[in-house]
This record gives sequence, C-alpha cells and structure tokens, in this order.
Amino acid sequence: MNDSSWGAGAPHSTGYAGAWPPPDQAQASIPAGPAYGGHDAQQTRPMPIVPDFPDAGRDAEDHDGGDARDDRDRGAARLSGPLFRDEKPQEPMHTPPPASAPQPPQKKRAGRDLRAAIGVGVGLGAVIVASLFFVKAVFVGVIAVAVVVGLWELTSRLEERKQIKAPLVPLAVGGAAMVVAGYVRGAEGAWVAMALTALAVLVWRMTEPPEGYLKDVTAGVFAAFYVPFLATFVAMMLTADDGPERVLTFLLLTVVSDTGAYAVGWRFGKHKLAPRISPGKTREGLLGAVAFAMVAGALCMQFLIDGGTWWQGLLMGLAVAVSATLGDLGESMIKRDLGIKDMGTLLPGHGGIMDRLDSLLPTAPVVWLLLVVFVGSG
Repeated sequence: MNDSSWGAGAPHSTGYAGAWPPPDQAQASIPAGPAYGGHDAQQTRPMPIVPDFPDAGRDAEDHDGGDARDDRDRGAARLSGPLFRDEKPQEPMHTPPPASAPQPPQKKRAGRDLRAAIGVGVGLGAVIVASLFFVKAVFVGVIAVAVVVGLWELTSRLEERKQIKAPLVPLAVGGAAMVVAGYVRGAEGAWVAMALTALAVLVWRMTEPPEGYLKDVTAGVFAAFYVPFLATFVAMMLTADDGPERVLTFLLLTVVSDTGAYAVGWRFGKHKLAPRISPGKTREGLLGAVAFAMVAGALCMQFLIDGGTWWQGLLMGLAVAVSATLGDLGESMIKRDLGIKDMGTLLPGHGGIMDRLDSLLPTAPVVWLLLVVFVGSG
C-alpha cells in the first residue's frame, strides 16, 4: 500500500514504549527533502492497523526470524499476515503425484460394448438367415420392418436436432410398399413406388403451415431415397433363382469389409482417412477392408453363386469395400451435422438400426448391378 492509503497526516498514537521506527531505519525509510525531518517523521507517521489474524505472529516469526508476539506486546506496528505479503500456501495432507510420474500403459479400447455388440449381431444374423432360406416372404417383411424403424430414427433425429419435420406416415407406408413392389415387380415397381412416395410426402406436408415446407419435403424425399429405395435392391436380389445365395453374398461381403477395416485399423491404423468426417477411420483400415472383402468375394462367387468365378469375386469385393466405406462416411457426415454419436439406442452395442444400415444401403445397388452384369438377373 502507498502512504496515502494509510491515512497520511493522522496524529501519532501515544502510550507505546520507545520510538518507531528505530532511528537507523527511520533515516532509510523517510524521503529526503526539506519538508521531512527525522524527528517530524517519527511524530507524524501514522500507525498502520495490524489485522487480528490468529497466525499473524507465527507467520512473521517464520519469515523475519524474530519473536513477533513480543514485538506486538511492545506495540511494534509491523505489517504481517496473508493480506500484506506472499506466503506459501498450506500444503495439503495428501499431495497428488507429480505430473512427470510414470503412468501405467493404457490398452486400446473399442469404444463400444463388444459383448453386447457380438450378441446382438449373432441374434440378428440368425433371424436373417432363418427367414432368408426358409420363407422368402418373411425376409421381405424383415426388410420392410428395418426400413420403417430406420425412417423413424432418421426423421426423429432431424426434428430433434434441426427442427426439420419430415412426414413419417407417408414415408413409412411408402417405404414398406417400395420394398414389396421391388420384390414383386422388380426395378420398375421400385421406381413407381418411389415416385408415389415422394408425391405423398409433398401432399401430406400441405396440411401444416407453410413455414419450413421446402426443407421438410426435401428431407422427406431424401429419406425416401436413402432408406427404402436403396433397401429395395436387396429385395430384388431375392427374386433370382439363387436369390438367398445372392443376398447372403451381399451381407457377408459387407460384414467382412467392416470387420477387416475395424481389425486392421485398430491394430495398425496411423494415417487418418477422413479426420473431419470420421476421425476413427484410417487408410490402413481401408486397405484391410479391401483385402478381406476381395478374399471373401472370391470365395462367395466361386462357391455360392451359380456361374460365378473367383476373379469376379475379387472385383466385387473391391467394389463392396469402397461402397461400404463411403456409406459409413456418409452416415458419419449426417450424424456429425446433427451433432450426435448414434442414430438410436435400439440395438445394444450397435446404436440404432440406421447405424447398422449405413454400410449396407449404398452397397445393395452395387452388388445387385454387378451380379446382373456377371451372371444375369437369374
């Protein structure tokens, strides 16, 4: 504090033994000049008020080396206490270890509950295989249910995060009809159902206020194309004589591609593939997806598809690895824009239905087209 803040010019208190400060210290502390004299300074210098802190004397003794309690008894006006000088803070009873202490090595974690993910995956696989090889119509129903649930997840997240109200009712009805039309009437039926679904979305949204109409119907048409229309190609694969084998090949290649990308990327991944979209994906993981899918494609085309050869499987595996990766990145782009990690919580260890369809949906038309080119429509 400066002198003015202490009240310069106040009368000196009496009743104390001795003079303060001592003569030698007074000469050093009083400014030189005609307005100040040693005797006058001792008479006019104000006495600062010493705060009544229980440990003030002890602190002063620790820092100055004298008995502060005796000085206080003699009337020495010595500034002390934590308000007037830097002091060491009281050390805690238990000090944390220094930052440089060696830390135990941490193992890589998958980021999801692998037990739940494997259990759910095995259960879904059993349902799909059972419906696929026993009754084709049941498998078409499984596709339709997955499409409706996926549309519900997508439209719900759009409304929650972006206030975009894509009409779910015409999307769900039109999406299920689209899958059935693709199975019954082929590509022509799928296109007609897609057009009618888009028209139903436009008309349904007219029943609400016009604010936000354009963004709502745009999101609705996008959802109709992204989920049910792409899923219709799986139903069209099933119409061939070896339809179950074609669908199984499609599923195996996609799953193997995802597994190869995960396994190789988790173990050897160092270079990011698309850090702004999906920081967890690496170039090494993409190479793993390509290698695994090409091997699986060669085996499937050679032993499962009528008239297929191993080299066709290599090309198909490469195409599946690329399309599955792009589909995964596209879904990640949507979720990053929405600010969410998963589309839903329906499947423990996996997220939602859309989190499992992200690689399958864009891969379905690729596999359908390549099978038609290589071995015909069946």
